[in-house]
Amino acid sequence: MTPGQRELRRARAYLSRVAEPPAPALCELISDAGPVRAAQLVTAGQVSARVAAETAARRADDRAETDLSAVATLGGRLVIPEDAEWPAEAFTCFTTPGAQADDRWRAPVALWMRGAGRLDELAERAVAVVGARAATGYGEHVAAEFGYELAEGGFAVISGAAFGIDGAAHRGALAAEGSTVAVQACGLDRAYPAGHQRLLDRIAGSGAVISEYPPGGWPARHRFLVRNRLIAAFAAGTVVVEAGVRSGARRTAAAAAALGRVVMAVPGPVTSALSVGCHLLVREEQAVLVTRPAEVVEAVGRIGADLAPLLSVPRRCTDGLNPELLAVYEAMPARSPRHPEQLVRDSGVPLHRVRSALPLLELQGLVGCGTSGWHRVVPDGAL
Repeated sequence: MTPGQRELRRARAYLSRVAEPPAPALCELISDAGPVRAAQLVTAGQVSARVAAETAARRADDRAETDLSAVATLGGRLVIPEDAEWPAEAFTCFTTPGAQADDRWRAPVALWMRGAGRLDELAERAVAVVGARAATGYGEHVAAEFGYELAEGGFAVISGAAFGIDGAAHRGALAAEGSTVAVQACGLDRAYPAGHQRLLDRIAGSGAVISEYPPGGWPARHRFLVRNRLIAAFAAGTVVVEAGVRSGARRTAAAAAALGRVVMAVPGPVTSALSVGCHLLVREEQAVLVTRPAEVVEAVGRIGADLAPLLSVPRRCTDGLNPELLAVYEAMPARSPRHPEQLVRDSGVPLHRVRSALPLLELQGLVGCGTSGWHRVVPDGAL
């Protein structure tokens, strides 16, 4: 690493601590002056009132070297926009006019990361799967199934490592020996929730655990809401499996929509409070309804190339019959034979047409003729 690269990394490390994300004024300063000069100006207090409002409380708290050493001790690293593995293509969603008009949608200053994956490669084909922490058995089953099949299909599964839907989606991806990414709302030296320490270690083994908060950052409530924009931005689409009326998952869906990503929702029982949020997203036309992973792939995949296979529809033996043939067939009792004259009344078809219909039905293997008259024949496997 050259001295210039070290200086860039140190500046980004300092700036990631000095202001709470998304810090729109600080982001503008970095864009205009560059990270090294921006860090110098913030340290000296020579910034605009907007930048000062975001940085004044922490500008003297320069722990860049300590933070870089701490993440290295964890086996991690700081990934910055100047690195080749920065997910630049995924994060272009932050540069659109719509995103720039809203201070909530700003790219991270840097990403603290531990894991075997490269962020740019993980973001190439990625889907977010999010939902309720207090999930039902149904929700966790669906999330795990989606995580497994998406990972098996080559997609990185993105989520927040929380209990419930998030954890189930991560585990599904790991079961498929695929890649998954956990986006945390605290420093990487903290496992949140603590019960998912082992899960986070497994995620890092094949994918990545990332955060825009430096080591030591605590999981405050507002940070989860800010974190959700990164989950949405990192993925081509977001699937909400279960969500209440007010939930972080719906916030993630709103972020995905604002950033131009595909939003999908899984339906659930109409009696379940944890499916109300999903149903509202569909009802209000904010999300595409999906019921299987193939439909998710169709929504975010290549146009015309990743179409979901048609569902197998059971076929009845009478499919394809015109109304007259169907009327004659249904007028025939299941067990006792009938003569044509007896079928006229129940079918409402004239006698000469009944006599024409019966041989046609026989050719299709639906009726047979014996000494006692015509009778039904049920083909093998027919419904």
